[in-house]
Amino acid sequence: MIQTLGLIESTILLLLSVLHFYWALGGKWAFAAALPTNEEGKRMLNPKKKDSLIVGFGLLMFAVFYFIKTDLILFPLPQWIIQYFGWVIAVIFILRSVGDFKYIGFFKKIRTTPFGKNDSKYYSPLCLFIGMVAVLIQLL
Repeated sequence: MIQTLGLIESTILLLLSVLHFYWALGGKWAFAAALPTNEEGKRMLNPKKKDSLIVGFGLLMFAVFYFIKTDLILFPLPQWIIQYFGWVIAVIFILRSVGDFKYIGFFKKIRTTPFGKNDSKYYSPLCLFIGMVAVLIQLL
C-alpha cells in the first residue's frame, strides 16, 4: 500500500516538476492559466523563468523523497529527514489548497476569473490530494 501511494505521489510531483521546467525553458502551454489574476485580468504573480526553475527543482526533490521513503529507490537518508520531511511536504500542499483567502485555494474570494475556475476545479483539489496522500504515507 505504501509503495502504491509513494508511486502515485512521486509520479504527480514528477509531472508537475516537468511542467515547471518546461515553463522555465520558455514554454507557454498552460502558463497563463496557472497564474492568478484579479477581476480585471491583471496577473497577481509574475514569476520569472528562474522562479519556475526553483519550483521545478523543489517538486523534483519532493518526488525523489517519496521514491526513497517508499523504497522505490534505495538511497540512504538520515532518519530525521525520513521522519519529518514528509510532514513538511504535507503541510505545504494542504496550506496551498486552503489558499490565501483572496486569489488561491478553496476559500478564495475571487472565483470567476479563468484561474479562479481552474483553481477550484483542478489546482486546489490536486494540492489537497497531494497533501492528504503525504499524510497517509507519514502515518503508514
